[in-house]
Amino acid sequence: MLAKKPLTDVAIRKLKAPIAGKRDLRWDALVPGLAVRVTDKGTKSLVLVVRYPGDRHPAPRTLGEYGAITLEAARDKARTWLALIAQGIDPRQQEAEQVKKREDEAAKKAAEQANTFCAAFEQFVARHLSKLRTGKDVEREMRRLLMPTWGPRPLTSITRKDVKTVINSLADGGKPIMANRLLAYIKTFYKWANDRDLIEGTPAVLVNRPGAECHGTRVLDDDELRAVWRVASSKIGYPFGPLYLMLLLTGLRLGEVAGAPWSEFDLQRKLWTIPAERMKGKRIHLVPLTDEAIEILSSLPRFATGGRRGDDYLFSTTDGEKPVSGFSKAKARLDRKMVRTWRALGRLGGDDRRGETFDDWTLHDIRRTVRTHLSALPVPEGDLVRELVIAHAKPGLHKVYDQFAYLDEKRKALELWTARLKGILER
Repeated sequence: MLAKKPLTDVAIRKLKAPIAGKRDLRWDALVPGLAVRVTDKGTKSLVLVVRYPGDRHPAPRTLGEYGAITLEAARDKARTWLALIAQGIDPRQQEAEQVKKREDEAAKKAAEQANTFCAAFEQFVARHLSKLRTGKDVEREMRRLLMPTWGPRPLTSITRKDVKTVINSLADGGKPIMANRLLAYIKTFYKWANDRDLIEGTPAVLVNRPGAECHGTRVLDDDELRAVWRVASSKIGYPFGPLYLMLLLTGLRLGEVAGAPWSEFDLQRKLWTIPAERMKGKRIHLVPLTDEAIEILSSLPRFATGGRRGDDYLFSTTDGEKPVSGFSKAKARLDRKMVRTWRALGRLGGDDRRGETFDDWTLHDIRRTVRTHLSALPVPEGDLVRELVIAHAKPGLHKVYDQFAYLDEKRKALELWTARLKGILER
């Protein structure tokens, strides 16, 4: 039945419910097949009555309940459906496909958000880095250099270009060694993520190191040694001041000293036993303690972490619960104070150093400095013991067949180095 005039909101609201068991249709003159259907309960729905693709007879399909959909919105939807039907497309099937597509996209987005670089990195820290001796250092650098920009991004969205950008920015900024290290960290992370099916492939593939590394050759001269000692002993307090002094007296790596708990020390025997899991070479390392080292250790605060004496760390800002961190800021502070002391030492020696500064150096250069001075000293058993003092592996067959600890020889070597250092400081 053809409609004589367009439907209006006023006319729809005036429609009465038919008798029980009946449904009335009131047609629209503007859109063919569009009608308002009224049930015997008074429910009003806008419907499109046409022959849909695959059907033999016209049938009504609901566009929406009146009130939930406006009359104009129903007309627009009906026109869209009629255009699809003219192309042989079932509107209901297309809508179902669109809903599924939206659901799939939402699920994919939710999965990507759950699998961000940050989320994967936290797993990497907990399940991999936490088991490594250098894990804390790697974690710190990756958080500092990658997390601000990569953290919230889906893991799959990080590209080879992103990797090259961060690596090249470090290299171009005069930090090629740091760039090389970070690239190695990124490749290790993505290999770990691949093995656990968090991602397929790696954006670091075919990204080359920005440049060849040169092994450091920096050795602190006497005035620089004096400056380090004076600042560390009197101008920088606990924990970094005594930490730097222990580096100077032992020639050990920063992590080996900074991560030491009291349980490794026997002050009566003047012996420090570093377990294999804390050493780079995965071998127990025995450190004979000189009187000067004992004096520094005795000056350190003692904590009682968990109520058990001996489990706390020597160098800590958390009452012994965790080893000290924040080495970069502390080193910058050390450098600033060292410059003033170094200039003052120059004045005492008749050298005007106003406006001058010394070359950049790292804490690892202390280790190289100790080893260099050991070469000038009459160390028992020569280079074998000199290398053992700084925890290098025994060379060649010595590593396999010579299991002697050379403890007395190492003690003598460290005493000779301490005497030489004291002589430098007293000049």
